[in-house]
Amino acid sequence: MTTEFNELLPVSPEDKAQIWIIGTREQVTHLMNEFYVRKIATDRLLFTPIIPSPFANGKYMTVLMR
Repeated sequence: MTTEFNELLPVSPEDKAQIWIIGTREQVTHLMNEFYVRKIATDRLLFTPIIPSPFANGKYMTVLMR
């Protein structure tokens, strides 16, 4: 991205990237385990607790903070 686009972004460079996982409780748990096994996440504590998704009925979510 060019400097012009970077200036338009509403987030600061210090903000950390996030990976959102949304699905059924089983899907979310499976993907959390897969991320850990594939070493995308070095620790399961990097995930937020699994909570019901506020924008998708019947779905759950977690966020991986990188």
